[in-house]
Amino acid sequence: MSDQSIFPTLGISASAMDAQSYRMRVIAGNLANADTTKDVNGNVYRRRDVVFAEQLNRTLGGRRGPQNEAANGVRIDRTVVDQSSLQRAYRPGHPDADPEGYVTLPNVNPMEEMVDMMVATRAYEANVAAIKSAKTMALKALEIGK
Repeated sequence: MSDQSIFPTLGISASAMDAQSYRMRVIAGNLANADTTKDVNGNVYRRRDVVFAEQLNRTLGGRRGPQNEAANGVRIDRTVVDQSSLQRAYRPGHPDADPEGYVTLPNVNPMEEMVDMMVATRAYEANVAAIKSAKTMALKALEIGK
């Protein structure tokens, strides 16, 4: 890393923590709606997923300046709606059942969502560890100057 500051490292990890936090909120929404048959508009809930994109600071000719101060790290590119097929369950007594007794349910698999939640949590924790390591290195560097 050509920058002599610790702040870019902290910014990269902070952006990743922010992105993973958002991902966990989307996953929580998926889990909360796993058995929702209709929303306020009468539609069946569809699973959502988060797409990330990198943010890369490319300095021109090694020079840094206000025009080259783009942030490094990750950003949330968009939230997409999963268009895979919805589930159908036989529940003849359900108020939303069709004439054959089937209810259309969201395309949310709670087991997959829990795995995704665990992955997002581990990524968040890894970035917390990276920030702690950068902080420790900075403190040790300050002790050298004493």
